[in-house]
Amino acid sequence: MTLQPGTRLGPYEIVSPLGAGGMGEVYRAKDTRLDRTVAIKVLASHLSQDAELKQRFLREARAISSLSHPHICALYDVGSQDGVEYLVMELLEGETLAERLAKGTLPLAQVLRFGVEIAEALGAAHRQGIVHRDLKPGNVMLTKSGVKLLDFGLAKQLEGAASGAGDLSQVETKSVDALTGKGVILGTVQYMAPEQLEGKEADSRTDIFALGDVLYEMATGRKAFAGTSPASLIGAILKEEPPPVSALQQMAPPALDHVVKKCLAKDPDERWQSAADVASELCAGSRRRAHTRARPRPYAPGGAGAMLRSGRHSSSFPSRRSCRG
Repeated sequence: MTLQPGTRLGPYEIVSPLGAGGMGEVYRAKDTRLDRTVAIKVLASHLSQDAELKQRFLREARAISSLSHPHICALYDVGSQDGVEYLVMELLEGETLAERLAKGTLPLAQVLRFGVEIAEALGAAHRQGIVHRDLKPGNVMLTKSGVKLLDFGLAKQLEGAASGAGDLSQVETKSVDALTGKGVILGTVQYMAPEQLEGKEADSRTDIFALGDVLYEMATGRKAFAGTSPASLIGAILKEEPPPVSALQQMAPPALDHVVKKCLAKDPDERWQSAADVASELCAGSRRRAHTRARPRPYAPGGAGAMLRSGRHSSSFPSRRSCRG
């Protein structure tokens, strides 16, 4: 059921549709109490009768409600009216990373900046004991203020983790096996870690593998793993190594090659062990690169003066603010 402009869900008035997906629709709406524009995510009417899918919808709300970070889309409210389940979220203006990648490879400056910001968002979630499990370009929004991580519908509460997510862990236990089948794959195959594909337990390092996939695609314009069928794609993820980033993008600094390769290690124990490590390494490599580029060049023989390499290139790397660690 498509909601028409003027429809009210509690204090929220629908203004216009923004998009739709397998789980439902997203609308631009007005919060009549606070006089602000918001985004409302509505569970599709044909799914709202499914208790298990409603639990997944609730799981997303609980996951986001426990997180407060500048690079994670904020949740304002959750509600139900006349059988319509909805989430009220921060309205984001921009485009998804998937939409941007469809236009071509990103400049190195953006690869590094976005990579740091995505890593910081994941780190914030992981510190709350939440694993995203579906990081991909379509779940990253690019806005004027930076990236925003979206869609925690497959989020998982790590066992034994202390979190402000309420009973997210109980919702997970009740719903995931029934929703997907025990050992069945959760997420988008293209960006899955080997342990996900093998039906093993996912933890924060699973998200780090997906981050490596996203970094690789941003830097090269190509997906890290390819296959002519789902089976061959899974085989590539499990057994093959992608070409180094520098083989496809000659301007890529060695640090980026190193970061991506370690993110994409098949064995979780051989990956970066935290998203904060990834952000730190990207920032450190960027600063080294910027310092090298800013180094003064010698006088040209017979020249009219010193030919200095200006600091203009330093803007091609994450700012000190985004590399705050």
